[in-house]
Amino acid sequence: MRGALSWPFLRLYILTLLYFSANSILNVIIPLKGESLGATNTTIGIVMGAYLFTTMLFRPWAGHVIQQHGPIKVLRVILIINGVALVLYTFTGLGGYFVARMLQGVCTAFFSMALQLGIIDALPDKDRSQGISLYSLCASMPGIIGPLLALGMWQSDDMNLFTLAMVAIAICTGVVGFSANIDKQEKEQEKGQSEPSPGATMRQSVSQVVKNPHLFKCSVLMLTASIVFGAVTTFVPLYAGQIENGNAAFYLMLQAATLVLARFFLRKKIPSDGQWHSYVVMGIMMMVAVAAQCTSFSIVGGAVFFYAGAVLMGIAQALLYPMLTTYLTFVLPQANRNVLIGFFIATADLGVSLGGVIMGPVADMFSYSVMYMICALLGVLMVIFAYERRRMFGEPK
Repeated sequence: MRGALSWPFLRLYILTLLYFSANSILNVIIPLKGESLGATNTTIGIVMGAYLFTTMLFRPWAGHVIQQHGPIKVLRVILIINGVALVLYTFTGLGGYFVARMLQGVCTAFFSMALQLGIIDALPDKDRSQGISLYSLCASMPGIIGPLLALGMWQSDDMNLFTLAMVAIAICTGVVGFSANIDKQEKEQEKGQSEPSPGATMRQSVSQVVKNPHLFKCSVLMLTASIVFGAVTTFVPLYAGQIENGNAAFYLMLQAATLVLARFFLRKKIPSDGQWHSYVVMGIMMMVAVAAQCTSFSIVGGAVFFYAGAVLMGIAQALLYPMLTTYLTFVLPQANRNVLIGFFIATADLGVSLGGVIMGPVADMFSYSVMYMICALLGVLMVIFAYERRRMFGEPK
């Protein structure tokens, strides 16, 4: 495989786009369905958070399973399970949604690890950040049209459209996924040196989350930012109704469109040199804070601030994840890099999950506006945390 835009990689990006299409619809349908059933923000947050919380738990083990059995075998199994989860949404209530979210979480842990590690291993250093950015871009592209489709399904009062959409996505993803091939990655794995047992590697890797300063810093930043992202995804469909001229579908579409455009046009600007660029990361975290504050202030300031928050949030999401992930691929020890990256990605999953689980009770106790103001304060704290004088990963602390 050569180049992040070569055909083998493009096929992986198409599979990614199809796989994450369902979530762009479910992120709107589930909160609206929960509210119609009289569920509290806390309950809605738990159901929404179950997806990535489960992903977080399984992701660190995904690298080992993929290495033992190969990405293609694992991919085909999880696509079948994912299809079952999508069908489950079509005939159950919130209880069934909770189970389906957990099944999706397991699938996503293995799916994203297989594709991302394959991209990281196959691309040369100079193209690595582009590959990660394009994968993330395709995972986000469904968010441009998905919210609008979901809102249309909901307002039509014909949930047969929702059923049709879930079944169609399950079938299309399965067809593309079963025809995919990652021969080079499998060969590299076969040629790789023998590694310690999974249990021993996992124990060593858990300690590295705290002991390794690079992994710790990136994990804290990603966790905190993801809490804000999760609070937006979970509660904007409900918060938008309180804002004059506010539209949840347009907010989420604008955020996703900004994210996609920023990831594509700025993909070559993301550092891929193994250096810690403090001021760039600080700027991104400041964008997260301002975006959350704009969303909070929109209850008074109106739709202009609401949609400005969507744009800023999209840019921040576009840059933060690929930048931190690329940095870690350079500075983490090669022996257990895949597992450690799995832990890092798990912090993003945990953060999005906590954005619903923790911020739901805050919204119940106070208001959505206050909840987003707290998110803005978290962003400001991370601006300070991101500063670091040491720039090169090889320099002593």
